[in-house]
Amino acid sequence: MDLEERLRPAVFPLLNWFHDNARVLPWRSEPTPYRVWVSEIMLQQTRVAAVLGYFARFMEALPTVEALADAEEDELLKLWQGLGYYNRARNLQKAARQIVYDRDGVFPGSYEELLTLAGVGEYTAGAIASIAFGEAVPAVDGNVLRVVTRLTGDAGDITKPETKARIRAALAAVMPQNLPGTFNQALMELGALVCLPNGAPECGRCPWQDLCAACREGKTDALPVKSSKRQRKVEGRTVYLIFRAGKVALRRRPDSGLLRGLWEFPNVPDDRGDALAQWGMEDAATLDGPRARHIFTHIEWHMQSVQVFPAGDALPEGWVWADRAALEERYPIPNAFDGFRACVEGQLRQADAREGCEP
Repeated sequence: MDLEERLRPAVFPLLNWFHDNARVLPWRSEPTPYRVWVSEIMLQQTRVAAVLGYFARFMEALPTVEALADAEEDELLKLWQGLGYYNRARNLQKAARQIVYDRDGVFPGSYEELLTLAGVGEYTAGAIASIAFGEAVPAVDGNVLRVVTRLTGDAGDITKPETKARIRAALAAVMPQNLPGTFNQALMELGALVCLPNGAPECGRCPWQDLCAACREGKTDALPVKSSKRQRKVEGRTVYLIFRAGKVALRRRPDSGLLRGLWEFPNVPDDRGDALAQWGMEDAATLDGPRARHIFTHIEWHMQSVQVFPAGDALPEGWVWADRAALEERYPIPNAFDGFRACVEGQLRQADAREGCEP
């Protein structure tokens, strides 16, 4: 039995399950192309529960593709702060400018046209085309690959393009032509709520329990097959939390490379030498600060912080002093530094209370 034949009997049980179990989500309640697009970019490698607040704030601040195209980058990145993968936000704005300036504000209405937008790949184009425009094209992401391989018992490596292409073709063949967006969302929902990525799938709640090869054969732990990722490089860094008069020092990262263009607490690799002397703060009082760890796709930062209390206000060129309001409203700081926020917030609150922050 080929993949298509294994999938076909599962279509209507899935749609019936989705009808009864679909979550009420803002981009589903009002599935305009713009809202579907923004939600799909936000949801990449992020849980729905985490996205809801970001989506609401984003739509309030930038309710149209024109508003997104015209936004200042710092405003955009501040709205994105905490979601990570900031290039997604930048590509979102690049695509918005393509729509506004190259297409006279007309949103691309087909799968092939959507693929011409910055940051839009096969999955995102399929999701927008099917949900917002009713085009019968699959949207195949990790959730979909997982539920399909378990249902069919497919042992193909889902990291390989040929496996994804084969599953995409089979889904296109069985997709209801009049309900493509519903079908795609049902597959995504099953992967999010029942056929889980981490931990045991909840097979007793699954509409495919009697059809699923992995459930029947006890292979839910073995499927999907996914080749192991390369080992991450571990890098030690020293993060300097520099306080003066109720403010903390920030600097902007370079315009290329990791976390490009974002604001950060100054930091250096552990083997860089005496950074404080290079910054003219060798006589500053210091205290040990908290440790933190952050995992990127291919690198892992192990960070030790130092609290620094300089006597003067001088900072290296391009750095800024930021108070609590500026941290909250203006400067986008990546979540790589979340482990230091409580320390910074505590120091700034103490400084507000005593009009000074020297120890």
